[in-house]
Amino acid sequence: MEAPSTTRWRRRKDARPAEILDAALAVFAEKGYAATRMDDIAQRAGVTKGTIYLYFESKDAVFRGLVQDSIGATIEGVTAAAAGFEGSAADLLRMVLRGIGAFVRTDDRVVLPKVMIAEAGNFPALAEFYRREVIDRGLGLLTSVIARGTARGEFRAVNAADVARMCIGPLLVALFWRTTFGKFDTVPYDLDGLIETHIDVLLRGLAA
Repeated sequence: MEAPSTTRWRRRKDARPAEILDAALAVFAEKGYAATRMDDIAQRAGVTKGTIYLYFESKDAVFRGLVQDSIGATIEGVTAAAAGFEGSAADLLRMVLRGIGAFVRTDDRVVLPKVMIAEAGNFPALAEFYRREVIDRGLGLLTSVIARGTARGEFRAVNAADVARMCIGPLLVALFWRTTFGKFDTVPYDLDGLIETHIDVLLRGLAA
């Protein structure tokens, strides 16, 4: 039987990557990607820089880990739910947009797209990674949902790839409002209402 101190140490070690990612998120949000140093992340996490390198080989790896652990995981979860969905294409589209919208409204890691857009010009490899891991996968999912509705006669004939981009537009508005302009609201903006209105207008426009 393991000693209690050994068990606590193992639990602490297992939790360390998540603690480092949470610290990195806070620093990236404050300073941006370019200005963030591994020392800053270590200080925020309460560990040595050497400890971070046990889990992440570079600042680039930390950022990629954040993206895959949050936005990538959200898209993966919604995609898995969509694969087994047996209802109408309209209900499927509602589910997908609400799933992405929930991340935009509630998750602190929603700041990552803002950071990525600000830094994309100076870090093209990171931008390419984000394009592949987030944008292409998200658009691919939405395109398949629109194409499914058109094939079934639920949606009118449209360019599914174009509509997929239109699906994302208002969600980006919600994202940037929350991360940039929301703090100036005298009354908190109803982002859930915005997303539901977007879904309603979109489905009315797609109806066959």
